Amino acid sequence: MSESLQVGGVVLCGGKSNRMGVSKAMLPFGSESMLQRVVRVLSEVVEPIVVVAAVDQQLPPLPRDVIVARDERECRGPLEGLRAGIVAIGGRAEAVYATSCDVPLLSAKFVRAMIAQLGERDAAVPVDGEFYHPLAAVYRTSTVGAMEQLLDQEHRRTSELFALLSTNRVPLGELRDVDSELLALLNVNTPDEYARALALAEISIEPSLKIQLGL
Repeated sequence: MSESLQVGGVVLCGGKSNRMGVSKAMLPFGSESMLQRVVRVLSEVVEPIVVVAAVDQQLPPLPRDVIVARDERECRGPLEGLRAGIVAIGGRAEAVYATSCDVPLLSAKFVRAMIAQLGERDAAVPVDGEFYHPLAAVYRTSTVGAMEQLLDQEHRRTSELFALLSTNRVPLGELRDVDSELLALLNVNTPDEYARALALAEISIEPSLKIQLGL
């Protein structure tokens, strides 16, 4: 892949956080929220960055150059969020690294490694057997048409998107050189997962929040 390829970022944070019980985007992780942390790490590698949120969702303060987009149609899953993010970026990038706000242990090294896997393909995605990690993947912005085609047909599974595209399916083993424990793929969906991620980052949890989350 040419080093001149302009890569942006898309961060999805419009989920309902039902299992966590509080907004994951606003959840503190040290001196910043999880969303702020993911945006900061991503900004070390890519620009511009789009944060895709639900229509009325409250967000923490973000850098001025971060674009905020809102889901146009709710309950259509990450494929709709990806589409909205790529549309918001417009012609300012040729590809995007897509992630979510609930991977606080994301690293710049991991993002760079995935971008390097794109090559001449339409997409590059980590895979564990038959399981895809669509929110740790790189997509050319030209794939937005395929996303819209699937959504128009009420197909919302990202695995169907990868079947349509020229996709580099990257085995997780190939990513351990840059992330030996694959912490960049550690989603924080529950209070216990949140506590684990904080412990791995050697960050203590606020006592009041610990009580609120039942930890």
